[in-house]
Amino acid sequence: MAKSNGENGPRAPAAGESLSGTRESLAQGPDAATTDELSSLGSDSEANGFAERRIDKFGFIVGSQGAEGALEEVPLEVLRQRESKWLDMLNNWDKWMAKKHKKIRLRCQKGIPPSLRGRAWQYLSGGKVKLQQNPGKFDELDMSPGDPKWLDVIERDLHRQFPFHEMFVSRGGHGQQDLFRVLKAYTLYRPEEGYCQAQAPIAAVLLMHMPAEICEKYLPGYYSEKLEAIQLDGEILFSLLQKVSPVAHKHLSRQKIDPLLYMTEWFMCAFSRTLPWSSVLRVWDMFFCEGVKIIFRVGLVLLKHALGSPEKVKACQGQYETIERLRSLSPKIMQEAFLVQEVVELPVTERQIEREHLIQLRRWQETRGELQCRSPPRLHGAKAILDAEPGPRPALQPSPSIRLPLDAPLPGSKAKPKPPKQAQKEQRKQMKGRGQLEKPPAPNQAMVVAAAGDACPPQHVPPKDSAPKDSAPQDLAPQVSAHHRSQESLTSQESEDTYL
Repeated sequence: MAKSNGENGPRAPAAGESLSGTRESLAQGPDAATTDELSSLGSDSEANGFAERRIDKFGFIVGSQGAEGALEEVPLEVLRQRESKWLDMLNNWDKWMAKKHKKIRLRCQKGIPPSLRGRAWQYLSGGKVKLQQNPGKFDELDMSPGDPKWLDVIERDLHRQFPFHEMFVSRGGHGQQDLFRVLKAYTLYRPEEGYCQAQAPIAAVLLMHMPAEICEKYLPGYYSEKLEAIQLDGEILFSLLQKVSPVAHKHLSRQKIDPLLYMTEWFMCAFSRTLPWSSVLRVWDMFFCEGVKIIFRVGLVLLKHALGSPEKVKACQGQYETIERLRSLSPKIMQEAFLVQEVVELPVTERQIEREHLIQLRRWQETRGELQCRSPPRLHGAKAILDAEPGPRPALQPSPSIRLPLDAPLPGSKAKPKPPKQAQKEQRKQMKGRGQLEKPPAPNQAMVVAAAGDACPPQHVPPKDSAPKDSAPQDLAPQVSAHHRSQESLTSQESEDTYL
């Protein structure tokens, strides 16, 4: 679902609206009251003087809760090199996804350049394809009045989302208006799910970088009424923890701490309300590329380093101490470079997650019956999403660079031109020998080749340099005839985009 550039702001709810059916059980952080109070930085007139405040590179007010201290800076030369590589990938996305997906994954692990992050997330999540498949969908939802039972709840949550970020610092400003519109539109797009507090930070992070899409293919069922999908993933996380950190698993089992008490906000908000901002962006870079296994890995790494040694367990004698340890994690384990390295090296695969999913689903059905939320299957990352929903391909109508008569030699060929009748006769002989005898080409038919011969040939045509130069016209002509006798060939850029 995309955010359009319209100017319709939040609509005031009707008086006396019922808020029944809301799901506001997601625990607010310990600073919720302080955040609500301080977030009234809030009028548009105050926003006019906002430029006088110092802003960090992520858009947060320096000195605020969201701002970070010393960060690991990427050298400018390295950053420019990465930008150049990412531009090449984005301009030839289908080719890279088809043949060099592992390279994309490695570059996502290194971090997407900030200047291209929004565009890269759109391509990785399949949002680009969704926009093409649903033109005008957001505008249609935006013009709808919305379900009254959700509007007031959404409005009350707006000022809690990153109140120290320049986009959301103004109460009722453009950032909050756009956030309202996206969240309202999603309640119309998925009426069976409605609104949940965890949707707001997800949408806010996306709005900071691009016209927002909430892609249900990564976390299907997470925002359903009874949160069944998140409960199931909590059991999966706890089972995987036994293999990753037996000490932490044993401690949590002894304390009888339900996974929902510590992992709900982690997973439903994709760690956007837990980690330092630089770590959030790096985690999301990998998450959009590799899927939900990154969320599981991050959770396992945090549990392992928070409760994974006897010394750390001794300091958590009861449930309260353990929960507090998980809510106030050590800055060291959340630091960008350390966390990313641990996540990349943790041996938890999609296959393990899916196998554990089937085990936990069977146990759920045996003890609680069938799931009420029928969610679509979860897709593990950009490659799976692209394979499941390939985007529409542009019509093959390229403009030829050079038109040559059928009897003319290719550029650079030393062969002498042959009379038209003799050339046609030899072509028919070759076609007959290959069992491809067809109606002879019309006398005025032309064969098209790309400028300077640098176009990438279609897959069924052998490369030009694989045959002798003097036989190039004869070898290529039957292929042109077999290909609907097309009178146009691809230019270099168009043929690469289409066939590779």
